[in-house]
Amino acid sequence: GNTRRRAVTNIRGSADEPMILSIKRPAGTYLIGFMGCCKSTVGRMLADQIGWRFADLDDDVEAAANTSLTELFTQQGEAEFRRFESEAIRQRVRRIQSGHPMVLALGGGAFTQQPTIELIENNGVTIWLDADFPVVKKRVGMASHRPLARNAERFAELFQERRENYAKAEYRILIPEDDSRAALHDILR
Repeated sequence: GNTRRRAVTNIRGSADEPMILSIKRPAGTYLIGFMGCCKSTVGRMLADQIGWRFADLDDDVEAAANTSLTELFTQQGEAEFRRFESEAIRQRVRRIQSGHPMVLALGGGAFTQQPTIELIENNGVTIWLDADFPVVKKRVGMASHRPLARNAERFAELFQERRENYAKAEYRILIPEDDSRAALHDILR
């Protein structure tokens, strides 16, 4: 049978501690996780619910590069993409540090870069949206607009490889089904 797993885990402490309402200052909430795990959807709903701004890091990268993520990856490579991504994160963190509370959805690979991990851990709360692989696979498919999802075997490998870094987040929200509202509920409870 499919037993429901505990949905919220405070990775660094007791699972019974209050979660999001103990947000540290500066007021940044960073949603991390693999592509297709609902970071943008949950982030928008969370920001609406708590009255904060929302930003999607992928949108920031596209605006800064003046091109789509697909074209950036294809024409300039992953290293250049990561450079744009790192700068976008630094800019958002500066806004948060200057008193602008924000929910930020990070790209799937952003939380695998040690300087990024340290920067955001020191400037808010990290929440791992941990979707089961079948959920992610269904949501992403082999989407052509996601360069790292084009090769099914590499996609599955990346999913496993990144979990170790995602586990560094302060909180983990399990997403066994494609249900963004349940994830939001688990964050707010």
